[in-house]
Amino acid sequence: MKLLCFGIVLLPLLLPGAGIRVDPEKGDDGGDGVSSPVKSIARAIRLAGPGDTIHLKPATYYESAVFIEKHGEPDKPIILDGHGAVLDGSEPVTTEEWEKVGGDVYRRTRLYPATDDAIVGRWFLLWDGGMIRMNRCSKGPSEPLKKVGDLQPKEWTYVKEEDAFYLRLSPGQDLDQANIRYPARSSSVIFAKAGSNITVRNLTGTHPYNDGFNIHGAQRNLVFENITAIECGDDGFSAHEDATCRIDGFTSIGNATGLCDTGTSQTHYQNVFIRECHGFDLYFIGLEHSLENAVIESSAAKTFWLDGNHLEEGGHCRLRMRNVLIRRVGEAAQELRIGRGGSLHAIRCTFEGVNVMVTPSGAVDFRSCLFRRGKFQPEALVFPNSIWRGAGNLYDFKSLRIAQTFYQPETFADFQKATASEFDSSWQVLEDIPLKIGADEASLQFLKPEFK
Repeated sequence: MKLLCFGIVLLPLLLPGAGIRVDPEKGDDGGDGVSSPVKSIARAIRLAGPGDTIHLKPATYYESAVFIEKHGEPDKPIILDGHGAVLDGSEPVTTEEWEKVGGDVYRRTRLYPATDDAIVGRWFLLWDGGMIRMNRCSKGPSEPLKKVGDLQPKEWTYVKEEDAFYLRLSPGQDLDQANIRYPARSSSVIFAKAGSNITVRNLTGTHPYNDGFNIHGAQRNLVFENITAIECGDDGFSAHEDATCRIDGFTSIGNATGLCDTGTSQTHYQNVFIRECHGFDLYFIGLEHSLENAVIESSAAKTFWLDGNHLEEGGHCRLRMRNVLIRRVGEAAQELRIGRGGSLHAIRCTFEGVNVMVTPSGAVDFRSCLFRRGKFQPEALVFPNSIWRGAGNLYDFKSLRIAQTFYQPETFADFQKATASEFDSSWQVLEDIPLKIGADEASLQFLKPEFK
């Protein structure tokens, strides 16, 4: 995917003298960013204090935006406004750094200070702008690394004993002319240790080996507006530990995972678009989450996982969804999987061609939701010691069962009795869906991005 420019809202004009300015071409890190622009985002972040806005010149930056122990104030946040800038995590593969080891094969050793399995599991090459993952994914199915002698043109591998990456060119190709890039940085936007009252807006992260937006530590009141993550090695957005984040306007395309929140994080998303993921589309294993106004075109190995198994006994990972459309477009059927301690409350959502599985100690509550046929006709499996609640829903299931008891449309009343709910729901095929059931798809049309 060749990324040139992205935007789903009109970006504000950069006002001369307003805040701290960054210009990667004309800036000077010896300056203050106010009287004249600084060159790097890192310098601007060091200079910024409560109430300051960092204005990036709309350009491509080959650096990460790193916030460590940065704090704004509740009424004076630190703001990083990208104005449409792109933070690219990649660097070129060149003959200066990669050695030819025979034929069309090149090698680079000790590429990272400490190469571990996590980096290798997320690694890729960009070849003429195309992402080469070698059918490997950090949170999804991965093929074994190839032996060096088995590499075909435009392929790569890693040899752990040598701490070396290898690649093979097409016969007669020149490495410096091949237009190959590798992921040099871990994440595009990084929060670490602690921070509070910081806003990041109008910014795209692409081609790091880890996440587009990576949040770690004791982070409070972080706000993200109109952000995009494209072709990242791992997650588009990922909050860890007990970070609290609000995200309004998020697009995730071609990442290993659309979004993944863990630990006891609390995240609240609205206006989200996700497609072309590899491992998971949605992965929640944190504490409290919400997702409102979203379209997920699911083609990942796994569509959805909600799980509180990591929490203390009796803890729950809770997700509230409203006006969300999840459409399975992949080649194999997939599911909403509610694991132990996972609790899903969905209101006015549509699940097209998506199954649902509620495992022991999981819970779901569907309100005015629609399960309809798409590429696949949905199936539902409810394990013993789980909770299924619902009201006002419309189901077009292929099959529905609780433990070993199967239900059919004509025995749906027995399912209603078994769950003590769903009394105003129905299981039938309708050509015309009632207006008050399922996602308001017309209201979600604006979420689909346009690339220029």
